[in-house]
Amino acid sequence: MSPSSTVTPLAPRRPESYTSPPSHHVGNPPTAFTNPWSSYTHTGFANAFRTRWNTPKNFVPVPADRAGLVEVRTPDFGAGKNGLRATWIGHASFLIETPTAEGAERGMRILLDPVWSERLPDVDAVCISHDHYDHLDYDTLRKVNAKQNGNLRFFCALGVKAVLTGLGAGIKAEQVTELDWWDTLRLEKDDAGRVDLVCTPAQHRSGRVPWNFQGTLWCSWVLQEASEGGKKLFFAGDTGYCHVPSDDQPSHYNAPNPPCPAFKQIGDTHGPFDLALLPIGCFRPRSILSAQHASPDDSVAIHKDVKSKKSIGMHYGTIRGGFSASFEPVTEPPERWKKVAEAEGLRWGEEVGLCDIGETIVV
Repeated sequence: MSPSSTVTPLAPRRPESYTSPPSHHVGNPPTAFTNPWSSYTHTGFANAFRTRWNTPKNFVPVPADRAGLVEVRTPDFGAGKNGLRATWIGHASFLIETPTAEGAERGMRILLDPVWSERLPDVDAVCISHDHYDHLDYDTLRKVNAKQNGNLRFFCALGVKAVLTGLGAGIKAEQVTELDWWDTLRLEKDDAGRVDLVCTPAQHRSGRVPWNFQGTLWCSWVLQEASEGGKKLFFAGDTGYCHVPSDDQPSHYNAPNPPCPAFKQIGDTHGPFDLALLPIGCFRPRSILSAQHASPDDSVAIHKDVKSKKSIGMHYGTIRGGFSASFEPVTEPPERWKKVAEAEGLRWGEEVGLCDIGETIVV
């Protein structure tokens, strides 16, 4: 079955610094991609392997006491509430539903970076930030696509279309739309209204296999209800903010590298946002991960840069990798997120906060 929704390209709004060909392209046409800012430093595979396997470290077990751990609740996906809804599925995965437009049966449902699929309602589209396994999961995509009988749109950055259609998950080329940074489109469906999607920059990297490192583009996403005064959401995906060379420095302040300018550009061109979903975990060791994984301190700065009215922390507490299990207590990201936010004068639970897995935030 072909998707029953329609996709219409819109004129993009880009920052004044935008160049053609784009500075994040390697080659013209691009054969690879790069982070074009001095905020990024590639620390190299050799350093990562040495840190992962040879550096003395203390394994940090998950506490036996569940206090402080992520809670899980049975989702209702905001049933009976009409607003912009975001339900945390876990890690960086959210189900978004736009407000129900006049004459529509429900809002548009968009699944972000899906890694779990149980108990999900019908969805209209999937937006993927990049091709890493913890953001683009074969089994989840196969199940979601099969449940919709192929009546589903996929949106991704340049190069990821070949990954999606090559998974063996039944995803067809006509279901997938690739975008470059700042590209904009409108998704419309008769029974679910309209939403505008913007593929925006992030500071990260890509590659599901070593020989395709940086071969596909990574991104963040802007979702806006396509109506006068419509609600707006920013999804950061997986991103860093500033390379920090010291493992003892969780904050980007006083780092030799400047912060990534892309987030102020996003805020200036598409903000303010009613809701932002920002990563706060898997940020240690900083010398290896800071360029591509934001710390809680970094995401408080991103909250301000994109001009978010309310930001929810994500990308913590549900998946533990080799680095996070050895260097980062599972309770540190949420605790530090709250501490730094309050130190910056932000109202906890109103301007910055957290939610349970299965909980729906409505704005």
